[in-house]
Amino acid sequence: EAVGRVARALIEMDAYEVALSDTIGIAHPGQVPVVVGAVRSEGVPLQRIALHFHDTRGTALANVLAALDLGVTTFDSSAGGLGGCPYAPGATGNLATEDLVYMLDGLGVTTGIDLASVVAATEFIAAYVGHAPASRYVAALRAAPPSTPSDAHRSSN
Repeated sequence: EAVGRVARALIEMDAYEVALSDTIGIAHPGQVPVVVGAVRSEGVPLQRIALHFHDTRGTALANVLAALDLGVTTFDSSAGGLGGCPYAPGATGNLATEDLVYMLDGLGVTTGIDLASVVAATEFIAAYVGHAPASRYVAALRAAPPSTPSDAHRSSN
């Protein structure tokens, strides 16, 4: 309820949108409808709600799916899953853009984002951050050569 009241106040102050953020990565899909519902009950339109998930417990994509079912269409992510929270020891980075775009592409959602370009940016960045990207999509590409979706479909039949 408090989140809903603050979100409404921000919209009343002419904020373009309100990003509901799970900066330490503990949210799960059961919480998404509750929080979004609290914000909506305060009169905040869906098109002015954005969601920001970290993937500490591996639920960021599941949270996005739950939010998509509610009609939310704006999500924060970062190339390679970069990010973190200095106030939450062990918290991992943001939802990886590559993982999000791959899932949305698979669902038939048009994003306008070129997945190969995001992967190239992640590979470039990875050389400077001192660790492998958190992106599961990039990890899969590094482990095996890419195949086209039609190749994957043929091999599973």
